[in-house]
Order: sequence, then structure tokens, then C-alpha cells
Amino acid sequence: MRRRVVVTGIGAITPIGNDAKTSWANAKKGVNGIDFIKSYDPSEFEVQVAGEIKGFDFEAYFGKKQLKRMDRFIQLGLIASKEAINDSEINLDEINKLRAGVYYASGIGGLRTIAEQEDRARDKGYNRLSPFFIPASIINLAAGNIAIEYGFKGVAISNVTACASAANSIGEGFRAIRDGYLDVIIAGGSEAAVIPLGIAGFTVMQALNKSNDPEFASIPFDEARSGFVMGEGAGSLILEDYEHAKKRNAKIYGEIVGYGATCDAYHITGPDPEASGAMNCMLMALEDGNILPNEVDYINAHGTSTPLNDKVETLAIKRAFKEHAYNLNVSSTKSMTGHLLGASGAVESLFTLLSTRDDFIPPTINTKNLDPLCDLNYTLGKGVNKKVNIAITNSLGFGGHNATLVFKKYKE
Repeated sequence: MRRRVVVTGIGAITPIGNDAKTSWANAKKGVNGIDFIKSYDPSEFEVQVAGEIKGFDFEAYFGKKQLKRMDRFIQLGLIASKEAINDSEINLDEINKLRAGVYYASGIGGLRTIAEQEDRARDKGYNRLSPFFIPASIINLAAGNIAIEYGFKGVAISNVTACASAANSIGEGFRAIRDGYLDVIIAGGSEAAVIPLGIAGFTVMQALNKSNDPEFASIPFDEARSGFVMGEGAGSLILEDYEHAKKRNAKIYGEIVGYGATCDAYHITGPDPEASGAMNCMLMALEDGNILPNEVDYINAHGTSTPLNDKVETLAIKRAFKEHAYNLNVSSTKSMTGHLLGASGAVESLFTLLSTRDDFIPPTINTKNLDPLCDLNYTLGKGVNKKVNIAITNSLGFGGHNATLVFKKYKE
């Protein structure tokens, strides 16, 4: 028998807020988290804007010694997960740690550490590398550090599917609880690739925006869009078996009811122009949750602001939802946060979940003139109050990876 899976805790650190509550409040207001890069001098780079974390004292949070042992993507994951655990009010001494797991992802992992250690090796010799180089940079060590922090001894795993990584991790965690393997999971993703190497790498492959105007850089579905804006951050959700949550009188934000995952099997970076993979992914997720397409109220789109993604995702929505595509609301919160790569699915899942709790659809900001091929209701400029019983979020990654999660308003 399938078990119900609910969300009992949330945590985030994003370009629009250093915790989940602030991030969601600013998403509802349409706050722009994109600005000129402050972490290094971008003046010699073609791309000079990004969505960076603002005003967070990492040294005060971790201490100098611990900071040196972890890449920033691990730090972000720990920050978001601690908030989520605290928010869930779960008693860690009372749960079965063998039935508690971590499904936590990153698309790139410790790129900052890799770049810094390569520079150090060239300057001082390869025998002077930090002994923490490898454990600071490999992707699974976000999940590993989170599991160590809370003593979760069930599955600790990282799904690496580029920009679909966090969504896949949440989806696979959902299945693990639904099918009876685990009772509690910390699920999500983190990313911290706003460094010269990261920005330059995506720039030369023509993936990033060509506008250095922070108010007109991440412009999903706009006919003038030219690429995505890099962002950094993390999102964590506490997934829990419904009966387990009820037994401890946990507050419940909402329910995950469906998950779909497909691959375009088409191109290393570009989406299938027929949109079959993304379309089937959404339909698979809805079928998994026993949800009809016309029951969906809101789609938090992948919405990257790249020329290919936005028109293909729009086509996928129209093919999946047919006439209903024009009745539901769509938005891209990447217009505010930028693209958090492997963490995007976690932060956007959090926003999608909260849209069902608050009956509110966050906006797509800064988009001025829609591409004629992008003709849906993208909730432009300002968020709207609307009854949201069912909401889905899409995450689409290089390699053709597609993931869709279905969230439902909580009712006993």
C-alpha cells in the first residue's frame, strides 16, 4: 500500500533571502535578487551579473576551522537543512535513525574548491594540496555531511542530473517514503558556482545572458531573452510519512503526490524541439499522483530565460495540458533568483509547495515583451491570489534530464 508523503519542515538560503520565510516573502513581492557580482571583480568578464547570497556571515555560522574544510555548496546545504530540521520540530532522539535518510544533490559540487586547489598546486606544488580537497569538492559530501550532522543512517544519496538534480532527489526521496523504505528524509540541493571559472564556462557555451542590466537579465519567455543568469543557494525539505508526522503532531505544509522523470535522449545541452520528454514527464507525474491535467492550478516552470528552453517548455505544457494550458497560471521564479543549477529544483519546490498553502502564485518579473511562441499566462509583473489545490514544478537539465513534482494542498 502506498503511504502519503507530507512536508513538515523547510529551509532555504537564496539570492532573495537567507532563510525560507524571507525567500518566500520576497518571491511573493517580486523582489529581484540579481545584481552585479560582488564576490570577485567581474569587470573583465563578458557576464557581470548573478544571483548571489547577500549579507550572510559564514564565518560566524561555521567558524574559521570548519569553513576551510567544506566547499561553499556543502555549507549552503547544511544551512538550509538545519533550518528545515529546526522548522520541523522533529525530536531526533525519538526517531529510528535507520529509517531516516538524506537525498541531497548538486549539479556541479565543489567547483570553487577545485579551482582554488589547482591554483594552489601550480603556485606551491601538488604535494601542498589541502587534505580536505577531495571531501570538500565531491558532490555526495553535501548529503554525507548532512547525514553526519543529524545521525541519519538510512540511505544518503546524491542524484546528479545537472539542473534537475534537486528535483530528482526530492522525487526519489518521495518514492522511498511512499513505498515504505524510510520514514523521514532531508531532501533538496545546493549549488555555489558563481566563481570566475563557473561564469566563464557557461559564457563560452553561450548559455548565459548577454545583458548586464540586473533588471533585464533574467527575463523568462521574453522575446529579447539571451540566456540564464547564474545563481547560488540551497533548499531543503523534510519529507515524512503522514502517519509518522501525525503521531508526533507535526505541522504539515502540504503533500507530495506525484513524481515523473524522463530523458529526452536527444542532445547534450539542447532540449528536444518536439518537447516530448518534458511533456511525458509532466503527464507521468500527474498519473503517478492520480491527478487529471485540468486539476492543476499552477506550474512553477523551469523557465530559464534561454531561447530554447522557454519555447520548448511552453510547447510541452501546451501538449500536456491542451486547452487547460491557457487556464492555469505559470511563472518562473528564476526571474528573481537566477538559475541555481542543481539547487533550483529544491528552492522552486519550496515555492511551489507554499503556493498551495497560501493560495498565492509568485510572479515572473522583468519580462516585458513575450515571445510569440510563449503565449501562456506567465503571471507577469505581480503575483496573484488564487486558489491553488494542485501545483507542479518542472526541472530540466543538460543531458535531457526532466523531472516534475506534484504538490497538493494539505487536507486531513
